[in-house]
Amino acid sequence: MPEDDSLFTITEAHLDSGMRGIPVGTCRTSFVDPIKGVHYVGYPVEDLVNLEEEDVIYLLMNKRLPTEDESKTFRDELVRRGENIPTGALRVLESLTPGSGHPMDWLSIGIMALGTAETTGDTRGDAMNLIARMPELMARIFRLRNGKQERLRPRKPELGLVENFVHMMGYEGERAERVARVLRFFFILHMDHGGGNLCTFSGKAVASGWASIYSSLASAMNALSGPLHGRANQACLEFVQRIGTSDHDEIEAFVREELDNRRPIYGFGHGVLRAEDPRARLLIELGEEVCPEDANFLIVKALREVIPPILGEIPKISNPHANVDLASGSLLHSVGFRLPEYYTTFFGWARVAGICAQIMDERNSRDGRGTPIYRPKYIPRNQPPRRLA
Repeated sequence: MPEDDSLFTITEAHLDSGMRGIPVGTCRTSFVDPIKGVHYVGYPVEDLVNLEEEDVIYLLMNKRLPTEDESKTFRDELVRRGENIPTGALRVLESLTPGSGHPMDWLSIGIMALGTAETTGDTRGDAMNLIARMPELMARIFRLRNGKQERLRPRKPELGLVENFVHMMGYEGERAERVARVLRFFFILHMDHGGGNLCTFSGKAVASGWASIYSSLASAMNALSGPLHGRANQACLEFVQRIGTSDHDEIEAFVREELDNRRPIYGFGHGVLRAEDPRARLLIELGEEVCPEDANFLIVKALREVIPPILGEIPKISNPHANVDLASGSLLHSVGFRLPEYYTTFFGWARVAGICAQIMDERNSRDGRGTPIYRPKYIPRNQPPRRLA
């Protein structure tokens, strides 16, 4: 169960700390247990990771898993909404210069383009439209940013969200199944993470001013784009590739040199967890299934063994264990996504569902009045009262 925050006193030490650990609200979709990791509506994420992604989205939105009939109805609704994407809504992406900016910039622009074309003002309707249209938005970003102008394959109603993205990207046969397996796994593991992570909090803060779902989610994606948040999986693969060896002695020498030079060690530690992130273990288990001999994956497994004892020697490090980013980039690379700069867009795509569900909860809180507009207090520092002469 989540820790009890019923008694909490704000002290001087909490100021200018990014509100870390300060309770500001409640979250119905998920929580992070310091030892057991992420739970969605009370279920440990490892119990959900082999479900269909649509059923997990239903869980976050409705706070229970669907019946068979409810699952079919929910999927059918997503299919209908995905097929009814406004004509030309994403044409703005065609006007961008291929290769320009970061893919997360394109994702934020694409979400705003969808909202500009059609915002209904109904929170659930807009959320469902965005979730349903994300596979096509993602596929267009991958194609257009790489300078490819050919038409996407049309959606297939019988395919799910992740499978449709894989289909539109042109993957077929056994390779398509392998790509979909990794992406669905990744998608479910990253779908939600409590209410206080930066992208979720940012999206909810914007939504509290009654901005649209699209404006709120674009803001969330901008928050996610920073190197200290969503780009960690990109940075971790680049870190793995810099190491370039699974030899334990060479890894230890490299890591100690990085620490001596005050450089970050990617893929380890967590703001809440005080044990290894169960999602890291799940991804490594998936790697044993889909890419056991992949060079990057072999390095990841070695890092998981070598690094925690080294970080454990540093008193100020409260969690020296692997987090979800350690293996995720290597798995995406192994199935053909060779450009790490795109990895955060997968993270963003997954998080859209969780953030939308949390915004829906906050809009319906307080007997339908909604959560008040976010307005944390800042205390003046070194600003004595003064007057103009």
